[in-house]
Amino acid sequence: MFVTFRSAFTVIAALTASSVAPAQVNPAAEPMVIKGTLPTGMEASPLPAAEDPLAPLAEEVVQQDETIEPGATLAETVAKLRSTEAGSRELECLAGAIYFESKSESLPGQLAVGHVIANRAQSGRFPSSYCGVVFQRSQFSFVRGRSLPYIPHTSQDWKDAVAIAKIVDQELHPSPVGKALFFHARRVSPGWRLTRVATLGNHVFYR
Repeated sequence: MFVTFRSAFTVIAALTASSVAPAQVNPAAEPMVIKGTLPTGMEASPLPAAEDPLAPLAEEVVQQDETIEPGATLAETVAKLRSTEAGSRELECLAGAIYFESKSESLPGQLAVGHVIANRAQSGRFPSSYCGVVFQRSQFSFVRGRSLPYIPHTSQDWKDAVAIAKIVDQELHPSPVGKALFFHARRVSPGWRLTRVATLGNHVFYR
């Protein structure tokens, strides 16, 4: 019996074929989505950043620790509370007055000016808010209308003023000039008939 070459080849192929069945194609299956959104119910969940090689690195958010240790010095407290943002309109008014009236003073000198603003707001003799005190007519020479002049918020002087404003508002350090309600530069002599409280830096304080 003669076996043709083609028949022999067919027999050999059948004997050596893999036992793994090929993938089946289902004509009713939905086509693979190449572009666009996935069909409803098949939305892909994003991989966690650590598993997704294409995910951008998350921007690190630095939380400022504003916890003040008992007995902290004024300088230590200021260092904790420095910020470019005052946090509220009222604190911005207070920080603005500290900045324009005393940014060249020592930290105690700036604290004294801040406390004068707070003392006025609590006295019943002046407007009852920091902004009201600061923008009261003919009280502070830096005021123009109802807004503060330009302040470079990234400057160290402004950050210090913000810290001092927070210290005054939260009563974290006592006033070095008591209940003073007025002050003027040492270079001038307005002749006020007021009780002189203290001289600190380049300012004289009264009540």
